[in-house]
Amino acid sequence: MTYDLITVGRVNMDLFAQDIGAEFVDITGFDAAVGGSPSNVAMGTARLGLATVAFTAVGDETVDDFVVRYLANMGVVTDYVVRKPGKRTSLALVGVQPPDRFPLTFYRDDPADIYLTIDDAAGLPYDDTRAILLSGNAFSRGTCADAARVAVAEAGHRGLTTFMDLDLRPSDWSHPKAFGITLRPVLPWVDVVIGTEEEFFALLAPDPGPVATGAPVATVDKPVLEGLVAALVDSGTVETVVMKRGADGATVLTGGERLDVPGFSVDPVNTVGAGDSFASGLIWSRLRGDDWYQSCRFGNACGAIVVT
Repeated sequence: MTYDLITVGRVNMDLFAQDIGAEFVDITGFDAAVGGSPSNVAMGTARLGLATVAFTAVGDETVDDFVVRYLANMGVVTDYVVRKPGKRTSLALVGVQPPDRFPLTFYRDDPADIYLTIDDAAGLPYDDTRAILLSGNAFSRGTCADAARVAVAEAGHRGLTTFMDLDLRPSDWSHPKAFGITLRPVLPWVDVVIGTEEEFFALLAPDPGPVATGAPVATVDKPVLEGLVAALVDSGTVETVVMKRGADGATVLTGGERLDVPGFSVDPVNTVGAGDSFASGLIWSRLRGDDWYQSCRFGNACGAIVVT
């Protein structure tokens, strides 16, 4: 195969506060980077040695040039980053106030990546690729939702290993229930679903309530969640569920087996991107043939390194 992985979904320019610990109003400068969950995974897996294609969209101005160059410098294949004239790459501003405050503001009113089309998706190199990662967020808005459906179907028809990171961003969905209503019909095409407790509850609960609008994990009914996730795997809808549990590591449900994989104890400086680092390590490890315990353990290590 020419490529190991295609990532599908958003990209944004990230501005991270240089003043560690400062209140947001006191920040004096920012460092520029590139983010967005699937794009982070593209960069993470490329840094680990995979030949990774980013399928996303940017505009046609200088900021957009910066984003494409940044991805390329990270080793990502940018041949399938689509230019959308007149549109702009979204922006994220991040404050860094360890150990547990990382205010994050998104500017995604009309981002270029929601304008990906069916024709754009049809041109991806499925026949030359081993696996695909879709962001759940890619199904939330614009013609990108149709492009993502085409991508997951084309990947399924060709037997690619299909990962989905649920990547819930409540502001991109029209209603708390829309996340689950939209993604549940896609799940039979997916081999591995990755997400947090909040994301799985928003995906599977008949009425997720405030969870799907950004409420903390404490509002998740954990016994109900455990039953819903187990039923998802037992029904054969998806082969494997990987639930991220932060400092507690990760839980894998697959083939009638449950694995609780411990994390690593570190002092966090910035937790933004930890889940994407976990997914990068997990996918890299799986594609090289490691078992689920080894892959989650490696993913947990990647996340632990990034938060420091």
